[in-house]
Amino acid sequence: MTRVADAEGIPFTTVATGKIRRSSNPLKMVSPANVRDMARVPLGVAQARSAVSAFRPDVVLAAGGYVAVPAGLAARMCRVPLVLHEQTVRLGLANRKLAGSAARIAVPSESTVPLLPESVRPAAVVTGNPVRPEVLTGQADKAVTALGLHTLDRRLPTVYVTGGAQGSQQINDVVGGELPWLLERANVVHQCGPAHVGALSARAAGLPAGLAARYHLAPFVGPELPDVLVLADLVVSRSGAGTLAELTALGKPAVFIPLATAVGNEQAHNARHLEESGAAVALLGDVTGGRLREAVGPLLGDPGRREAMAAAAWAHGRPDAAERLVDVILSAASR
Repeated sequence: MTRVADAEGIPFTTVATGKIRRSSNPLKMVSPANVRDMARVPLGVAQARSAVSAFRPDVVLAAGGYVAVPAGLAARMCRVPLVLHEQTVRLGLANRKLAGSAARIAVPSESTVPLLPESVRPAAVVTGNPVRPEVLTGQADKAVTALGLHTLDRRLPTVYVTGGAQGSQQINDVVGGELPWLLERANVVHQCGPAHVGALSARAAGLPAGLAARYHLAPFVGPELPDVLVLADLVVSRSGAGTLAELTALGKPAVFIPLATAVGNEQAHNARHLEESGAAVALLGDVTGGRLREAVGPLLGDPGRREAMAAAAWAHGRPDAAERLVDVILSAASR
């Protein structure tokens, strides 16, 4: 984070903070690690209060997570308007603790508002989650050129599979086991993570030449991502807040395999939220090859079904979320 701030010329101050490792077992809540981290919170609050007092901001923006708590509390102590930005469908623990002190609470969708405590709902504003501008300007032909996708069969739909920058063992195993079936029906661009290239390359080596030509394996997709997303007719991925924001802004049909260990099970909530409105399919729990086929097969075989899902996804998208959030921040600052 310090490197990013320095590169962008943004003043950056660190404060102590502590992560609370939640558990249904009260005894585990008082683990040595939790006790150490919770003891750091008062120090972080004091440091944040000092920074806020010295900088004298017109508004403080907190985006949730345990790192936001000291700054949020410091804003209240210094009587500076606090804007919370919640990226997931349900408020995370940090934002729940800070909500009562917030001048505005920016949320990703209308469905989040009823989930807020009734006392803070008047402060809620639906902004969506900001997406990088370049995500909205991708071109499919650029993806073909940049990644060398000339052997894909453009008469077939293209599936983009991703588990994030480091890849996902779960997604890679399920998709890898179904490659022959998938490639009979679609092209597959698979961003697998650097650690998983060897195993998937070995699987691909055993494919018939005609099917192998439709499979592109990449450890990482960087600047080409906006172009790959435009090229894709269907996305198989995790369901983090950033992923949902990008896919809905583009109106992309998706099959989500949520990260089961996400804090507060937030990825499952995100995926289920879109599934309920017909904007995605959520594969929860134990995901097998059979369940993947059941989810993906009807979408690959029915362009009309993909189009309907794309329209539902696009209805949830907020490509102007960054502008909306800026308006909320400026409004709070002028109070």
